[in-house]
Amino acid sequence: MWLYLVALVGLWTLLRFFRERKVVSHLQDKYVFITGCDSGFGNLLARQLDRRGMRVLAACLTEKGAEELRRKTSDRLETVILDVTKTESIVAATQWVKERVGDRGLWGLVNNAGISIRLGPNEWMNKQDFASVLDVNLLGVIDVTLNMLPLVRKARGRVVNVSSIMGRVSYVGGGYCISKYGVEAFSDSLRRELSYFGVKVAIIEPGFFLTAMSDNARLSSDIQMLWDHTSPEIREIYGEKYLASYLKRRSELGQRCNKDLSLVTDCMEHALTACHPRTRYSAGWDAKLFYLPLSYLPTCLVDALLYWTSTKPEKAL
Repeated sequence: MWLYLVALVGLWTLLRFFRERKVVSHLQDKYVFITGCDSGFGNLLARQLDRRGMRVLAACLTEKGAEELRRKTSDRLETVILDVTKTESIVAATQWVKERVGDRGLWGLVNNAGISIRLGPNEWMNKQDFASVLDVNLLGVIDVTLNMLPLVRKARGRVVNVSSIMGRVSYVGGGYCISKYGVEAFSDSLRRELSYFGVKVAIIEPGFFLTAMSDNARLSSDIQMLWDHTSPEIREIYGEKYLASYLKRRSELGQRCNKDLSLVTDCMEHALTACHPRTRYSAGWDAKLFYLPLSYLPTCLVDALLYWTSTKPEKAL
């Protein structure tokens, strides 16, 4: 019985391997629009696809980021300034893309732009702290997608949304995990709706990687700012020892971040170029071996694990 089961799993794995190796034709004629190309995953993906001969339309937040990217790539790659929190900026970028892709449509849309500031205990924050993250990581993704969708549908192309493993396990307070849960839900509904038009939607769920978003100094400064702006009552309840321990744990996590960003961009590239892309891609061993399995455990076990491994406030029960 076990032998048949092992053979079945082996056959399925083999078939999946060969199926996923099939690549779409005429990649050099296909346009891909990527947000958040100033640094990190977006920047590396833009250079990676450019080397492969695809026509990359890279959206950067700053002119400095756009100039640096152009210096590292071929003349095929073009850049545009985009602020995903401003609808007028998105509309202008959509028109810019439309002028370039013409009747061919947009083969790939990669919603990569995001921020990670305002990570910490929920009670240390206010509504605006949550809104500032959601505005970029979730509402920005939705706004860009809705504007670009007619172009993607015309090409029967791909939408690739960058979520996070924290879109499965809410590891920390603030708007980041909420936004990534939202990206997962939006992507799922979008995938089902667009399947009627031949458009495929993929979700990228990276573990912890070393990017500008995970910079230790920046995150520590952000946590310290949140602490300084909380009420004296909250600071008394949590205590200085909790703050010090929290900062230490964030620093240790930052030091363990994976530096090989290509593990993520390779998943993005596969989602854009494979004839049969996956629905979800988990990037990084921490995502595959810890956070992904953790997300399937009963909630009581996940809560217990995170509770006993976390720092307790000084006035906790």
